[in-house]
Amino acid sequence: MPALPIAANIPAVHALCTLDDPEYGATKEPPVQADKILKYNARLPRYTSYPTAAQFQPDVGHETAAGWLQALAPDAAISLYLHVPFCRSLCWYCGCNMRVVNRDGPLDAYCARLAHEIATLAGQLPGRLQVGHLHWGGGTPTVLGPERLGRVMDALDSHFSLRSDAEVAIEIDPRVLDAEMAQALGRLGFNRASIGIQDLNPEVQRAVNRLQSWEETQQAAALLAAAGIDRLNLDLIYGLPHQTPARVVATVAASLSLQPERVALFGYAHVPWMKQHQNLLDADALPGPRDRLQQYDAAAGYMTAQGYVAVGLDHFARAGSPFAATAAGGHLHRNFQGYTEDDCSILLGLGASSISDLGVGLMQNASDIRSYNAAVDAGRLPVVRGVARTADDRLRSDVIEQLMCNFQVDLAAVCAGHGARPDGFATALAQLAPLQADGLVQRDGWTLRVPEAARPIVRAVAACFDSYLRPGAEAHATAV
Repeated sequence: MPALPIAANIPAVHALCTLDDPEYGATKEPPVQADKILKYNARLPRYTSYPTAAQFQPDVGHETAAGWLQALAPDAAISLYLHVPFCRSLCWYCGCNMRVVNRDGPLDAYCARLAHEIATLAGQLPGRLQVGHLHWGGGTPTVLGPERLGRVMDALDSHFSLRSDAEVAIEIDPRVLDAEMAQALGRLGFNRASIGIQDLNPEVQRAVNRLQSWEETQQAAALLAAAGIDRLNLDLIYGLPHQTPARVVATVAASLSLQPERVALFGYAHVPWMKQHQNLLDADALPGPRDRLQQYDAAAGYMTAQGYVAVGLDHFARAGSPFAATAAGGHLHRNFQGYTEDDCSILLGLGASSISDLGVGLMQNASDIRSYNAAVDAGRLPVVRGVARTADDRLRSDVIEQLMCNFQVDLAAVCAGHGARPDGFATALAQLAPLQADGLVQRDGWTLRVPEAARPIVRAVAACFDSYLRPGAEAHATAV
């Protein structure tokens, strides 16, 4: 990916928010390479798990989930994810499980049930397990406020042991973060925060119904730093209505002034058949596949020129940071929160719609609040669907994760670890042949590598190893 030339006089940070100079976001990607990548721009899973959620079935419920939990090793190290499905306003691009609330009642009730679910789940475990990673997502977790958040953290502390080196992270909407909440996060032991920025251009913000000033964003970062939370992630999106390469780069340039350790640059997933509120967006203003690719290339080139390294498909890390070192060492992992250096093999999800990965299988809680509430009130695990992994699933999961994280995989080595033979992937290798002919995959014996210029299409490479995927059968977002 060619780096962008840095202008001699970069505009002041506040001016970057409205910058619209076409040259500022220009890229030098050869059109022929873009043409090859866009040939494979199909609707594909994001591969945050394998099998993917499209394969989840309703025969996995409380009984199956309880059996899997009881079978965990007493010394298992786990990660916890807690989902808060509430926001103060609706962002029209949102693909998360959430609803808008402006009253305290639903928040009080949800926190009480979260505490109840924690106790129910812990009652199925073989003991008090150690937690190496704790992540709060949503929605907007901080809408709970200090007191409610503290009650749920106390419930977790009653049933789990948080490792002294654990990462405790939370997603932040700067528009609803005040000094009291930031200080509470510091007291409760949070040490990483992900600030949602998405885009700073006013026209783009109006088009997606997320008005967020640069001053609000700066203030959120300052409040977190004052509370002792110095590990900062930023979330950005490309592919939104009215975005251009120049506007995306302008947002990136302003965002980097906050000196984040990590930046996630997600491609907007337009799936209005799944998220009906996305129909509120002006579909005619959405950039096309080639424009989206140019936006990504421009932003990636700018971040690379500023000392960040690409990590996985859509993350960037400050050079020299632990996250960058983890990726360089080939130890990166991928789960439902995206790319992570978390090495815990078990992920337990709590809250409506959250997903757990227990190795032997995957399971998901009810997304509907009423169904979630009813199950928790009945003293049952609110699991409503999932899938048990077969031996073949576990093999393919490892292959896909290595491709998604490292952009290369030694099929013979992975198969040896599973007692399998690499020639069992004959169908997958045949499907890879067109990508290989176009130079988007390189093969040396049983080793496959995705070259740097082809990274945006790595999901298409991983899809060749997905034995469940049927073209057009599942309505995923496009790969680019």
